[in-house]
Amino acid sequence: MIDQFINFVIRPPRADYNPDQYLWEKDFTLAGRAYKRQDLELTNARGHTLQCSHYVPSPFPEDTPLPCVIYCHGNSGCRADANEAAVILLPSNITVFALDFSGSGLSDGEYVSLGWHERHDLKVVVSYLRSNQQISRIGLWGRSMGAVTCLLYGAEDPSIAGMVLDSAFSNLFDLMMELVDVYKIRLPKFTVKMAVQYMRRIIQKKAKFDIMDLNCLKVAPKTFIPALFGHASEDKFIQSHHSDLIFKSYAGDKNMIKFDGDHNSSRPQFYYDSVSIFFFNVLHPPHSSASSSKLEKYYNLGDMKVGDVTDESLLCEIITGLRSAFTDAASSSSAPPSFPTTKPVSELLYETMPVTSILVDKPNGQSEECCSYTSSNRESWGRCSSLGGSDEESSAECRTTDKSQEVILLCFIHVFMCSFEFQHIDFMSLLTLASRECFF
Repeated sequence: MIDQFINFVIRPPRADYNPDQYLWEKDFTLAGRAYKRQDLELTNARGHTLQCSHYVPSPFPEDTPLPCVIYCHGNSGCRADANEAAVILLPSNITVFALDFSGSGLSDGEYVSLGWHERHDLKVVVSYLRSNQQISRIGLWGRSMGAVTCLLYGAEDPSIAGMVLDSAFSNLFDLMMELVDVYKIRLPKFTVKMAVQYMRRIIQKKAKFDIMDLNCLKVAPKTFIPALFGHASEDKFIQSHHSDLIFKSYAGDKNMIKFDGDHNSSRPQFYYDSVSIFFFNVLHPPHSSASSSKLEKYYNLGDMKVGDVTDESLLCEIITGLRSAFTDAASSSSAPPSFPTTKPVSELLYETMPVTSILVDKPNGQSEECCSYTSSNRESWGRCSSLGGSDEESSAECRTTDKSQEVILLCFIHVFMCSFEFQHIDFMSLLTLASRECFF
């Protein structure tokens, strides 16, 4: 039992995969634009070779540096987990870097350390990107072990522009004690503590780190990096007070998003929407040339609190402009059509956008109003459903309408009617995200 528990920590099931089958293709198209996967190898301080992939536009724009988000996978994960990040971020002119941590996937190394040694792997990647003149700001996106890795590294490098931390635990010792309750190991508490101390010595001998040192709360108060915390409401491995403690101790601008599900469940669409907007705000990628010039008048509205609809006339003007920006039958008059200001903004939004135009086809013919992307946790290292093709489990295909106005208005409905829990929203990033092709 103790040996199994030790392996659960430092030697979980390892992802063994074919990069050409489970990653994005070497050359692929997303939302009408061409991209490529650049595979490379980096060496960490312990001499382990790290297998990495960098997703960039093809060709890379000249004299225009682009930001990059480094995706840090979880325990038993690999760089195939970054498929979902590529779908979300590439259309916003944000490149995506993925790696197999030491001891994970196809990289060298025998053991994982749930963030302790992985932070040094992350440091190697950041140093590589810093030396690339085509990369501007850098953000981090981590899940579970990867989120802890981001926290530990972020404490050492405040130049990181922003981090998304999905289901990070506070400290490893408390997590191990809680797992005893989860697995219903019927032993007295003092006996369990003695067993954990024994495991501590074994882990220190094999994996070369002390589980008592793996405490995010010791480093979080020192960190001033903007962060978005994701937390599943039924996560039995990462108890809610862990995320809350890290959230409250975090010194920078922070937002927390809670959603239904457990530690390994697929994340809902509004979570990915929130991540997309968050990274657009903190990384400031260059604007896409596809954006309509008619939206520029709304680009400099400044910060505005979600739900703050005191200026009804301003929001009505936004809705009016968006309604006519991409309509072929728009009036040639420079003055926008008037909106009845006697109705609340939420009612105007629903009147303008009565039916959701983003659908997912299911094999049984039913439809859903969101697209979720699966991680490679629990040994499901398949591609995102949007890639289609080889995976038996990825039979769903996303379909979007070519009516840009509906996509934009749907985005506004998401912001004003759903709880993103953002304190501020940058309308420039919101409009650009909404107007790009295949936003969802």
